[in-house]
Amino acid sequence: MTAEAGMGSKGRPYRTLTIDGFEVLVGRGDEDNDALTFEIAEPHDLWLHVAGGTPGSHVIVRNPERVEVPREVVERAAAAAAWYSKARSAAKVEVHVCRAADVSKPRGAPAGLVQLARWKSVRVRPEIPVR
Repeated sequence: MTAEAGMGSKGRPYRTLTIDGFEVLVGRGDEDNDALTFEIAEPHDLWLHVAGGTPGSHVIVRNPERVEVPREVVERAAAAAAWYSKARSAAKVEVHVCRAADVSKPRGAPAGLVQLARWKSVRVRPEIPVR
């Protein structure tokens, strides 16, 4: 990862974090979430979002090697998804985790709204990841 990749992501539809060597992309708004999920994410990347219809950022864990993403990385990315959502002040938040390939957009749905073919859930405390 280049030095500037993690800094000043102005103009891009996401902020970039690094968690244990995995690049993590966090959407900035509804239209940006759509761009991140459907234009930037690869099918084998992990996709995360707070459960229950709560507004929040789409979070992508890049997985170019197509490996099993370690549980700790998933939990820290889920904590970031909870932090960058309206559920930030909750003690524990349920976050859906799936492959980006399992995310689709219903016809005519507004920006940021998606449906999942299959997912798992993790419960985490909202937390901003430390770089």
